[in-house]
Amino acid sequence: MGKHVADRAFRPGDRQRYRDKMQRGLDALARMLAEGNFSFPHQQMGLEMEMSLVDDAMDPAMSNAEVLEKIDDPSFTTELGQHNIEFNVRPRMLAGGGALELEDELRTSLVNADAKARDSGARLVMIGTLPTLRSAHFDPRWLSRPPRYELLNRQICAARGEEILLHMAGTPFGEHEQQERLRSHAESILPSSACTSVQLHLQVAPEDFAAHWNAAQCLAGVQVAVGANSPFLLGKALWQETRVPLFQQATDSRPEELKNQGVRPRVWFGDRWITSIFDLFEENVRYFPALMPEPEEEDPVAALEAGRAPNLSELRLHNGTIWRWNRPVYDLVDGVPHLRVENRVLPSGPTVIDMLANAAFFYGAQRALAEQDRPVWSQMSFAAAEENFYNGARHGMNASLYWPGTGWVPPDELVLRKLLPLAHEGLESCGVSEAVRQRHLGVLEQRCKARQTGADWQRDTVLALQRHTDRRTALVEMLRRYTALGGSGDPVHTWPVG
Repeated sequence: MGKHVADRAFRPGDRQRYRDKMQRGLDALARMLAEGNFSFPHQQMGLEMEMSLVDDAMDPAMSNAEVLEKIDDPSFTTELGQHNIEFNVRPRMLAGGGALELEDELRTSLVNADAKARDSGARLVMIGTLPTLRSAHFDPRWLSRPPRYELLNRQICAARGEEILLHMAGTPFGEHEQQERLRSHAESILPSSACTSVQLHLQVAPEDFAAHWNAAQCLAGVQVAVGANSPFLLGKALWQETRVPLFQQATDSRPEELKNQGVRPRVWFGDRWITSIFDLFEENVRYFPALMPEPEEEDPVAALEAGRAPNLSELRLHNGTIWRWNRPVYDLVDGVPHLRVENRVLPSGPTVIDMLANAAFFYGAQRALAEQDRPVWSQMSFAAAEENFYNGARHGMNASLYWPGTGWVPPDELVLRKLLPLAHEGLESCGVSEAVRQRHLGVLEQRCKARQTGADWQRDTVLALQRHTDRRTALVEMLRRYTALGGSGDPVHTWPVG
């Protein structure tokens, strides 16, 4: 949520006061956009990685407080569940050859962190959904200790007024192509702790924000299809990227009656192309009740009139409780405001090079699409982009995605024929070195040619193991092999099955 909040009960008048403050924040933001009060010296990228902790038996290790104390690095922090941690990579310029240095930096940091975690009897795993989680791990006692997590849990559960329902059907799996189904209930939002992701940040100029956000929405379906890494949940083989429906259901504050009325979920793809970042913040205020209506003292309009950039604390906190797959970000660095697109589509893992390949594809293709004379989003409906997203998440490499001028096409073919050349072009336009482009986009190219994502490898490996053992044992052994192969650093398309 980007902020520490008090663990307290809110009074009846708090929400109206908070709504009024958010409206003042919108007024200030509109003025800032009109007057051009934003910093954009050069394009910067940022990266957040969520990870799971496991013990020697490959079960979740509920020890993030102890592990973080051992790691002793402010770049590593808590996440929702006690078996989660997050690694925040410092922002850097997108141009040049810095991504190769970033690759080495990430490997070194993660190896060191894993060594410290082992001192606590745990290991780090970069995976979209941890396949050894069981319903017992979603008990509220396993929430991380910072009070904001308990407060968030309490507010969502109170708004919903009933248990959280996890209900989804998988894609055909096994020798008989069976469709497995999950129906489970939880008394907390902890099922969302099974959703570990990589979040990509890109700083953009205000006048370019809408084009970059629209481009990111167009890319979401193919991103998730060729980057899928979350095929199992609670023992069931479900979507290739099960994290997508799981996250939406686990944080759903709507009872069935509000769903039936078409009330929007807090994990949301959106419903239209935009013309300004203001559209997204205005939708946040208009559509979503505040979960944590705790206003700050600052009057954002008064701050602006006094010559200071306002914190927009209420808008930012509220924005942190609406989980768009491509989220708008307003932030301040040394009192200077800037805007970012936060891409939240991708799962964690399987390896550093796989995640950087996914990032290079996103940054490059997004830039190229944003600069086209005839934007791709002017040639396709928003509903088509949303359908692509859910098709890609459900079916992975076997999805059928719509693209203007091409029609319905498999994601690997779409990448190889159309989007990979655009990604090279976009990265070159950003000033990214040829060495970076060839290495990172080359990994994605080979993954598409091999048609093996992390999800494909997990499913195929479990299927092979199940010929000799039960599902639970197969999942544990698969995760053990996954962890070992991930430690080698080799990209997932090279991993052997069986």
